[in-house]
Amino acid sequence: MTPFHQILGNNLVANITNYTVWFAITFWVYIETQSVFATGTIAGLYLVFTAAFGIWLGSIVDHNAKKLVMLGSSVVSFGFYALSFAILVLNPEEAFRNPYGLTLWLLVLPVMLGVIAGNVRSIALATLVTILIPEDRRDKANGLVGMVTGIGFLTTSMISGLLVAWGGMFSALLLAMGATVLVFLHLLTVKLDEGRVAPTADTPAAPKRVDLAGTIKVIAGVPGLFALILFACFNNFLGGVFMALLDAYGLSLVSVEIWGILFGVISTAFIISGIVIAKTGLGKNPLRTLLMVNMITWSVCCLFTIQHSIWLLAAGMFVWMLLSPYAEAAEHTLLQKVVPPERQGRVFGFAQSVEQSASPLTAFMIGPLTEFVVIPFMTNGDGAALIGGWFGTGPARGMALVFTIAGALGLVVTILAFRSKYYRQLSGAYLNAPDEPPTTGAVPA
Repeated sequence: MTPFHQILGNNLVANITNYTVWFAITFWVYIETQSVFATGTIAGLYLVFTAAFGIWLGSIVDHNAKKLVMLGSSVVSFGFYALSFAILVLNPEEAFRNPYGLTLWLLVLPVMLGVIAGNVRSIALATLVTILIPEDRRDKANGLVGMVTGIGFLTTSMISGLLVAWGGMFSALLLAMGATVLVFLHLLTVKLDEGRVAPTADTPAAPKRVDLAGTIKVIAGVPGLFALILFACFNNFLGGVFMALLDAYGLSLVSVEIWGILFGVISTAFIISGIVIAKTGLGKNPLRTLLMVNMITWSVCCLFTIQHSIWLLAAGMFVWMLLSPYAEAAEHTLLQKVVPPERQGRVFGFAQSVEQSASPLTAFMIGPLTEFVVIPFMTNGDGAALIGGWFGTGPARGMALVFTIAGALGLVVTILAFRSKYYRQLSGAYLNAPDEPPTTGAVPA
């Protein structure tokens, strides 16, 4: 097994661990508090931290060995999970049932930071694809990365739903601490040649700084790249709706056990798309693939909650998950070709920060807006009177209306992006970029 595949496997287990904790805390808080406001706030806080730390995490990846960065990620995650576990066992269960109570949020915060510490792995893995995989195979390697993400979702949703139903956050955190130790120990055994050159008197090491101005200059030097990042930012602005409401909407239809199992079954779509991308690639122009995928997924978002049906929701989620890895792989493949390797960690981190910066605003807004405005509107307000006869009424239909509106907005913006000059500029920059020579230490995807 090549080092690249060993790193993929290691990241798979780390992803399962972190996703399990993330799903579990969201499920558990909703079950304990029955508050959409609480789940929306958790999503918003998570995305605030993701946006705030992205550029800094990217600079850490650029200035250090990728393996060392991943090892450090496991150590930090373990520390936060252990702190969360201590808070959980030292407080009575009743203390976590108030969505506005301090004790609940003292538990949520370190859980979230432990998950955030794992985000540096995705940045490091994206740069390792550039280091280890020849340019003409990177789209397929990015498909394998997407498949690993999908397997993580598949396993996680099943594990977290059952864990929360069986032992709450106690069992979820206990499992997370044990798995994090195993990931750390396995990674110590992986021998990885990253092609890093040790500094000498003639070639001293570059200063280890974030260098935001230099990163922005690199991005500005690629026509249309800023537009791509801003487009993804807008998509995530609408995507905050999913972070805030999807679990609450799903749990309004089925039990937590069924929701976890269903989410896991649907997540096989990630694996299917990862296998297909690894075999066929993304086509001549990854940017076109990205926008086509967005048109389909936002169209689905308009329709998958149009009626109160778990089967309709499941079908829409399957299509969404089937196509999402194409969008992520397309963006990564494009950046890996047009951005210098020594800057990729910071550019990926900058993109992560900017793209995620809009989602917290949505998540913070959508939770309270849905609970205090849209749900009453669709329960006994004007919305129930106008469209309730065919759309349905009640709290769940209020959440459904938010999804439909978000999908319509996303579809309109994607059509405008397709017709923009920035699409033509960035497509030209990618297609006209010189092919890279084989990377030192490259392995087949």
